[in-house]
Amino acid sequence: MDLLIWIGAAITAIGVCGLLWTVVLVRAAKKAATNDDDLRKRLGKVIPINLGMLLLSVMGLMAVILGISLG
Repeated sequence: MDLLIWIGAAITAIGVCGLLWTVVLVRAAKKAATNDDDLRKRLGKVIPINLGMLLLSVMGLMAVILGISLG
């Protein structure tokens, strides 16, 4: 079960890096936006990425917990 823990930790790390990347994207969108509609359009593209990375990190944490429980 050690392998499941390490795989889960790697998936979680990828998810957290993706979440940090979306923070960078949102900051860049705020700086580049000229009005509210432009900002909404840019953030509309970032939100699915953010939710996907959050799901990925949660799935990785679930794998870690499963590996610890079974091991």
